[in-house]
Amino acid sequence: MDLSVVTQSILVAVAFFAGLISSIAGSGGILTLPALLWAGLPPLNALATNKLQSSIGTLSSAWNFFRHGHIAIRPLLPVLLMGFVGSVIGTFAVQQLESEILLKLIPFLLIAIAIYFLTLPKIAAANPQPKLSQGWFACTAGLGMGFYGGFFGPAMGSIFPFLLVWLVARNLVTATAETKLMILVVNGTSAIIFIAGGHVIWGLAIAMAIAQMVGARMGSNLVMQRGSGLVQPIITIVTLLMAIKLLFFA
Repeated sequence: MDLSVVTQSILVAVAFFAGLISSIAGSGGILTLPALLWAGLPPLNALATNKLQSSIGTLSSAWNFFRHGHIAIRPLLPVLLMGFVGSVIGTFAVQQLESEILLKLIPFLLIAIAIYFLTLPKIAAANPQPKLSQGWFACTAGLGMGFYGGFFGPAMGSIFPFLLVWLVARNLVTATAETKLMILVVNGTSAIIFIAGGHVIWGLAIAMAIAQMVGARMGSNLVMQRGSGLVQPIITIVTLLMAIKLLFFA
């Protein structure tokens, strides 16, 4: 697509900020996807480009968490496998929709996210004891989040940490770190399928991905240095801001 330099610069700046926020509190996709649609990309191209740049940005923060010992991959394998399966199903499902239908559907999905933000329980109130086994968590939350991530995706980085804390009693920093790996698998799988379908705007995706990587590295360092004392208030602030944006400015 023939986008102006100003428009591309705005999208790259949004990607940097999304990477920073997403690595701390999630919700980066709820900034980048509407920005891509605002720039005039057709829905499938916007989704595909968003998946690719988000995947590369998430790789940066996931690796940073992993090398500092905050991610243990083996216990997460069942969840990641079900996330992969769900992502494949969701990505193929969204490609079956006509652009006109997708354009009408996206605002309702965004409104649903806003409702989630407004009704989100406080993470501090989550039960410290696991409510589900790892296997049941993988088959329910893992598969469901995988499908949602493949079909749409924004706010997954805010929803999944809450599920990890509430259902399997992760601490907040570990949940934030493990969510990055889940998002990497889900968005990476979805991005590969979109690439095969020829939907990615490559130049824009790469520029936004570089900005995402820089922002994600900065944000993940802040989480590890400041811990949940930083994560909790930022999740609250981002939740409120995104809810206001979607309810009144979408």
